[in-house]
Amino acid sequence: MDSLEIKGGTPLNGEVKVSGAKNAVLPILAATLLTREPCIIRNVPDLADVKTMCQILESLGASTKIDGDTITVQAAKVRDFADYDLVRKMRGSLCVLGPLLARLGQATVSMPGGCVIGTRPVDLHRKAMEALGAKVEIDKGYIIAKARKLTGGEMFLGGRAGPTVLGTANAMMAATLAEGITVIEHAACEPEVVDLGKFLNNIGAQIQGLGSPTLTITGVKELGGAEHEVIPDRIEAATYAIAGVATKGEVTLVGARPDHMKAVNEKLRESGVKVEQSKGKLTFKRGRGLHSVHITTLPHPGFPTDVQAQMMAFMTQTPGISIITERVFESRFGHVAEMERLGAEITIEGPSAIVHGVQKLSGGQVMANDLRASAALVIAGMVAKGTTQVNRIYHLDRGYENLDVKLKKLGANVKRVKQGWL
Repeated sequence: MDSLEIKGGTPLNGEVKVSGAKNAVLPILAATLLTREPCIIRNVPDLADVKTMCQILESLGASTKIDGDTITVQAAKVRDFADYDLVRKMRGSLCVLGPLLARLGQATVSMPGGCVIGTRPVDLHRKAMEALGAKVEIDKGYIIAKARKLTGGEMFLGGRAGPTVLGTANAMMAATLAEGITVIEHAACEPEVVDLGKFLNNIGAQIQGLGSPTLTITGVKELGGAEHEVIPDRIEAATYAIAGVATKGEVTLVGARPDHMKAVNEKLRESGVKVEQSKGKLTFKRGRGLHSVHITTLPHPGFPTDVQAQMMAFMTQTPGISIITERVFESRFGHVAEMERLGAEITIEGPSAIVHGVQKLSGGQVMANDLRASAALVIAGMVAKGTTQVNRIYHLDRGYENLDVKLKKLGANVKRVKQGWL
């Protein structure tokens, strides 16, 4: 198992190209199960999660071909059983449920795995499938859904912490082939959900209201093939932007979508960061002084939970006290104890982390416990004096394309090593 060894104290400077969005491409790949025709997906990041999704598609009977950043999928014949050994590896694999049910009238999908960041029940997925006329049960760790015919219906997908992103994706995909009209209220508005909707419309679906809390889907009898380019990854973009300013550098993002990053950019500006926009590029650098900020994570267009940990690493470097409140996942402060090993001063009070700015962090060994926590620890390591080793970086490989390579190009002193302190 690899680790990342980081010698801190070097500012990041230069340009970095933003890869395709992980959270968009996974449901889009799942959506190819809805059609017999070939689908060509472009701007696909080279990630462990993408490879896992391709393995899942192949286990279901589809063929996949990877050529650089392009994946061609054809699901001429499909099986209805998604096995535990593959599905357990990531939460996103649950999104094969909707397309399999719509295509075959039945689906058996293992309960998924993924990062341990809090309760992520499948109740809203079940509710969505039942609203379309399916019978759903959970037995021996599998979700079993059956329907002689899916029919349009109305559903409300608001959960305890807001709308469900994967649940909205599953509902959208299943409804495309349902008879009649489906209305989804309190649908997720994330850019990745919009991108999935655009792909579905490209292959012949009829979805209206993308980007709004209300989606109206008119079912069609069949779907065809299409080409689609995945949107840039707003979470990756935010991670590099924060890494740049945390290390007192200047980073330019190539291909980032400013309309997808409004909440992050606004908080960075509030903290004293200059955000400059030019054609196809966003540049981030420190202003005259930094300021503490208060952040509350919320569903889109609020501040994304997937950037909370990275922002916390940056807040250790700002004077004063910052309060970060997590309203999406209740167990997403697993990185706090590891940051404290590097000298951070952070207190947890209920759903909030109180971050005291410190003059410096010191290198040490830390353990990553989820994808975004891993990125935050890397940022903290690049800020810290001395050497930091981030262990269990397989999380990073799930969600960041060539992270260590991109960081080196920006000037970071990082290298991939075998597990163990060097």
